[in-house]
Amino acid sequence: MAGPAATSVADRVADSVAAQLVSCARQIAPMATSVGAAGFGADVRSGMAAGGGGGGDIEYGNEATPAGFFSADFKRHDDLKQMLDSSKDNLKLEAMKRIIGMVAKGRDASDLFPAVVKNVVSKNIEVKKLVYTYLVRYAEEKQDLALLSISTFQRALKDPNQLIRANALRVLSSIRVPVIVPIMMLAINDSVVDMSPYVRKTAAHAIPKLYSLDPDQKEELVTVIEKLLADRTTLVVGSAVMAFEEVCPERIDLVHKNFRKLCNVLVDIEEWGQVIIINMLTHYARTQFIDPNLQDGPGDQPERPFYDDSESESESEGSDAEGQKRKPYVMDQDHALLLRSTKPLLQSRNAAVVMGVAQLYHHLAPRSEVSLVTKAMIRLLRSHREVQSVVLTCIASMTTQRKGMFDPYLKSFFVRSCDSSHIKILKLEILTNLATESSISIVLREFQTYIASHDKTFVAATIQAIGRCASNIADVTDTCLQGLVALLSNRDGRWRSRDESVVAESVVVIKKLLQTQPGEHKEIIRHMARLVDHIKIPMARASILWLIGEYCDRIPRIAPDVLRKMAKTFINEEDIVKLQIVNLASKLCLTNPEQTELLAQYVYSLARYDPSYDLRDRVRLMRHLVFPADGPNSRLGKYARRIFMATKPAPRLESSFKDRDQFQLGSLSHYINARATGYRELASFPAEAPDPTVRNSVVPLPERPPEPALQPTRQRGFYSDSSSEDESEDSDSDSSSSGSGESSGESSSGESSSSEDTAPARNKARARAPPPTRGVSALRPPQASSSDSDEEDSDEEGSTSGSGSGSDSGSESDGSASSAAAPAAPPPAAPAPAGGGGNSVDLLLELDSVPAPLGTELLTPSLGGLLSPVAASGAATATAKADTIELVSAQFVPSEYRELVNPITGSGLQVRYRYTRAPHLYSAAMTSVELSFTNTTQQEMTDIHVGQKALTAGLTLHEFAPVSLLAPGGTVGSTLGVDFRDSTHAARFDIVTGGGRTVPVSLAAPMGEILRPVTMSDDLFQRRRAQLRGMNEAGGSVTPACCPTPTDVRKLVLAAVNVAALSSDTGDNERQLRFAGQTMSSGTLVLITVGLPAADAGDGAAVTVTVNCEKMVVGNMLLKELKTQLLR
Repeated sequence: MAGPAATSVADRVADSVAAQLVSCARQIAPMATSVGAAGFGADVRSGMAAGGGGGGDIEYGNEATPAGFFSADFKRHDDLKQMLDSSKDNLKLEAMKRIIGMVAKGRDASDLFPAVVKNVVSKNIEVKKLVYTYLVRYAEEKQDLALLSISTFQRALKDPNQLIRANALRVLSSIRVPVIVPIMMLAINDSVVDMSPYVRKTAAHAIPKLYSLDPDQKEELVTVIEKLLADRTTLVVGSAVMAFEEVCPERIDLVHKNFRKLCNVLVDIEEWGQVIIINMLTHYARTQFIDPNLQDGPGDQPERPFYDDSESESESEGSDAEGQKRKPYVMDQDHALLLRSTKPLLQSRNAAVVMGVAQLYHHLAPRSEVSLVTKAMIRLLRSHREVQSVVLTCIASMTTQRKGMFDPYLKSFFVRSCDSSHIKILKLEILTNLATESSISIVLREFQTYIASHDKTFVAATIQAIGRCASNIADVTDTCLQGLVALLSNRDGRWRSRDESVVAESVVVIKKLLQTQPGEHKEIIRHMARLVDHIKIPMARASILWLIGEYCDRIPRIAPDVLRKMAKTFINEEDIVKLQIVNLASKLCLTNPEQTELLAQYVYSLARYDPSYDLRDRVRLMRHLVFPADGPNSRLGKYARRIFMATKPAPRLESSFKDRDQFQLGSLSHYINARATGYRELASFPAEAPDPTVRNSVVPLPERPPEPALQPTRQRGFYSDSSSEDESEDSDSDSSSSGSGESSGESSSGESSSSEDTAPARNKARARAPPPTRGVSALRPPQASSSDSDEEDSDEEGSTSGSGSGSDSGSESDGSASSAAAPAAPPPAAPAPAGGGGNSVDLLLELDSVPAPLGTELLTPSLGGLLSPVAASGAATATAKADTIELVSAQFVPSEYRELVNPITGSGLQVRYRYTRAPHLYSAAMTSVELSFTNTTQQEMTDIHVGQKALTAGLTLHEFAPVSLLAPGGTVGSTLGVDFRDSTHAARFDIVTGGGRTVPVSLAAPMGEILRPVTMSDDLFQRRRAQLRGMNEAGGSVTPACCPTPTDVRKLVLAAVNVAALSSDTGDNERQLRFAGQTMSSGTLVLITVGLPAADAGDGAAVTVTVNCEKMVVGNMLLKELKTQLLR
């Protein structure tokens, strides 16, 4: 009976335990789901069911939330290999997610490498991306197994998905085996010319890995880096500069031709790329530009009286031996461009970027401009304490040389109760450096509050700061000494500080201060001598004894008594105190031998048997000096007093940050005040600036198509007679040299006796200017532009004729008279068309690259109504060459107005607008918007103009001409120019009327209106489209209600998008329509292909639309607009 009874008891216990487990599982399951556990109750029940069922299929738990990947249940990972070997993609994906979770937690998942690497050939994109992420982590540890998949990685480099190509290159570069160096080099060379910027960026990251594996590949890698530095995509530039800094930072010749491009695109690069580029440009500028503060001299210049002879003396000293004065400093235009390009980054949200700009200004900018970084650095003090520590360290170093920068922000460095100890000490350092005669009272009042703190280290640092202030500012020395003495004792002579370390620090600081003026503070020395019985800190006791011994002649009655007390406690004192007792005994024995000779011998006897060998050796030496064997008249005895009582120089209390200027501001070496591994010193400024022409970059424009034989007759201006006379007068001046057009115009106008205005004179000057050269500088050399024109041409890249013409028109409209932009000689002037010469606006817009509208008699207000139309011609591609892209005019101009301000909102003022699709006078990169103002009231409206503008970063607005008077019921037109920077961000501004009424306006252009049409050959269209595949291609289809004809589709596309139709066949038999254009601001090419259904297809047939553009956002938005338009 014992056996069955025992079995039944065991069964009951097992059933009870199982019931409790199920009950606990039901209670825990909701909580596990909320925190990311993977259904603990369901797993328990499924496990019990599998155990009871007797060997069923394996069941895999599903994760309730992504946080389940980080759960602490280690048993759930036992079945990962079986899941990876499964044929189901969902199980593989689940397994890879859990494995990546293990890696993220820091657990070792290297034993799963064989099972994971087999899935590198998976067709599932999500699984493949996770496999590559795992391989990047463990490829270096499992090199042998990773080598077995080299062929797979090489095939993945040709995958259509850019993420797969980039991850394959990343894994390949992570295999640290010298055998595959040629394969890695080949993969990098292929990826550098990849169409995807992301793949090119990954190639730049792989270059330092290959260089560290095989430094012999440096020469070939430098060639690759040179290609990447010339890349126009901002996503790639930062990584290219990083590879340059890692592999060949000494090759500054690679930076010369890319310097201006880097400065211009700096604001558009990612934040960490900006940090790397700023650091690189700082080192570059220190080798290419001269010191802007060389003539100012070191430090801040003191103010001098108006009538001061020192100025003439300094000028005479500054002249050279030949008597010639030093040439005045003129900043290089590239130097100014660097400072101007980095200034907007002071508003960055990334603290590293702000600090990078701050250190650049500190090392490169003129002394008058360094203060621009002050507000940005003060703003960073609101960040985390780690950021505060770095920023305060830099400010503390800067205040040793530039005190005036941070004087207005003195209160920003006041210590807060929530600051950590090292932050408090850094702020104390800055406050001490900034203290001047005018602000010392505020600083000392603040220090008085800090002394009451409970932080011992902070209080000790505050006392040291008070001592530095007293040493640097003589007016407050007595006040500081009195305050420090007050910390030592009360009126009854007892020390009152609640912390003995405060008293000790005060004594040490007082000792240093008394060395500067010992004769004037005799009472303080006496007072400190009385405290020797109460102070127990060894350093403080040693400082008091040193003061008494050094100035024992001023207290002849107190000093011997102090020596007597110290002799009693000699054996119980610390070594530093014993040394000062021996010094005190020696000095008193030499100055007062009658009272202290026996005490000195007693002290020497005690020190002779002291455990410290240092003290024993010191006493052995002093005994032969003070008590020589030959008597006091011996040779040593004569010099004993001079040796011991020599005058000591007063200590200089200086900032501990004074010597940190040897390191680059913001670097790790500067932060730790020691040379860190990998630190590169900042070069000194050259005495003479190197040749600046090495930074010139000339990009030739494509040749213009031949001019048509018949030129249209232009309409004459208002002054038709005078213009013809000017033409006859200018015929002789055309053969003159290509000098400044304005100067020749002024001379000719001065010789004439007519009373014309200055504006016609300037028009004649521009009419006599030579035609533009066939080459244009991608980024202007310093001789060819002023600082103002550099700001306007900062976005110029010179890649297309459209962007080149836009920059030229912008510079000419500002009155720039420079003609040395390119070294190429201008071609011979073309003969003037019969029937009249061109007017000033024609030359201002350079209509040879921006032709007049085709097939329309419309005179657009954006051109001032002065441009004459051109007769309608054939297809837009009739004059295009095989390999050229030419600008053409809009083939469709919308005439429909849209409402911008309704009469109710505008208090009777109605504003409507339309897009003219014509170049704007101010800049070819601007979208021209025609505004129509209507007064719907019975009263006159005056002074309608643009008020406050709230534009998104990068957008530019050229205001319309103010409307001085608008009669009741009248309508007036004007033109507004907006550079939308290839985006759909709205331009927000206010329209203000004379009565003070302000109407906020928001104008957002459709993507189709920020394009301009271009034409090209069919062969070039196909080749450029083949280059813009993958992520640069956006496609879709629409199903219109009825089968459209090519003519209808062409009209719909041209109405929605400002592009040019490239099809030569305008009939209804064409099944594929092609359109081309480029963005207004950057000149990025946009190719549109519309595929029509067969002619015999019925209603419901689909129309395909494909947009190819390097900017993916532009392509996707254009596709959306076209699909909406084709459904109409």
